[in-house]
Amino acid sequence: MEALLIEQKEFIPLIDFNTDSDILSISGQSYHEYTTEFFQPVFKWLREYLSTPNREVTLNFKMTYFNTASSKCFYHIIEMLYEYDISGEGKAIVNWYYPINDEDMMETGEDYKFDSEWENITLIPY
Repeated sequence: MEALLIEQKEFIPLIDFNTDSDILSISGQSYHEYTTEFFQPVFKWLREYLSTPNREVTLNFKMTYFNTASSKCFYHIIEMLYEYDISGEGKAIVNWYYPINDEDMMETGEDYKFDSEWENITLIPY
């Protein structure tokens, strides 16, 4: 399977899903007008990627800003990884990076962890 790379642009995050390392990264800002449409191919790629068992997947989020529509899409990605992990198909973890002085971004990571009830979300200040 080929990696997925979407270059960062204004309002659009960097999506770097590396199939060689099993490290998936989403970073930057995400507040474009057609968020749901933008993420549909990302969801499709991730479904196909997670159809292969025994992967050890790491998702690194390092966002500086995102809107509510993006937040819902991020949560959907977390849910997909959660299902992959708890099903025993493979292993997955999420690293939620946030600026040390950004309480909102920290709290969002805490909310994802609480809402998903998944212990494999680690909050990492930088």
